[in-house]
Amino acid sequence: MFSTFITRLALIGIFIRGDCSGIHHCVKSNFDDNSCTAAKEGLKSDELTMALVPYDANKDILAIFNKPERVFHFAGKELKIPQDWNNLGVAAVVWDAAVVLSEYLEAGHVHLEGKRVIELGAGSGLVGMVATLLGAETILTDQEKAIPYLTKVVTSNLPEELKGKSEVKALDWQGNLESYQETFDVILGADIIYIEDTFPDLLRTIEHLSNEETLVYISCRIRYTRDSNFLKMFSDVFELKKVHVDRQRDITIYKGRKKPK
Repeated sequence: MFSTFITRLALIGIFIRGDCSGIHHCVKSNFDDNSCTAAKEGLKSDELTMALVPYDANKDILAIFNKPERVFHFAGKELKIPQDWNNLGVAAVVWDAAVVLSEYLEAGHVHLEGKRVIELGAGSGLVGMVATLLGAETILTDQEKAIPYLTKVVTSNLPEELKGKSEVKALDWQGNLESYQETFDVILGADIIYIEDTFPDLLRTIEHLSNEETLVYISCRIRYTRDSNFLKMFSDVFELKKVHVDRQRDITIYKGRKKPK
């Protein structure tokens, strides 16, 4: 029970940190915004203090992940996505960033008809499936262990006439990228910038899969200062622009394009 409680805290992000830009993700201290942590008590700026709060199951914001299935309607199609939080964790649930990016695509902000599209860290596959329904030829990727689940979701949702337009493939950002020789028109990613150790490999992967005409769309919730570090790394190689903000769900969509050499 205690380990489950700690896991919930870690995922919700209830921490006192140097970055307290939003009440959704950390408990703000009584210090000024520049310190925010217990710096006045001698803690290093990068140290972390957990704020334990009473757990109320009726207010559990993770409860939606425990639903066995979630149903969405995009591009005139009903998508039923099974969730398996207990066994597969973050890869087998639908995150807000994926929903917001799917809505953005459906609204017509990205031309997808006939485009070659790849989704990174596809998870439940919602974004990639919506792109397929909107006319793209898609490859949905994730780590090898997530592929059986992702394949099942895509197969059970896409109409027969579109199954030849979509492919599910394993892609390890830290692995060999030689099996991906082509570049893509559009690269999509929803909630993929939350593990700092993967940032260099994620950037390397996006660079490998893109050319100067490729459009990259990243939908994310900036939970910690370190998440912003990826955007800084990304902007060294790509022109970066904020194109959509969903304040209710605290999700931002960024658009990137390789800088001319």
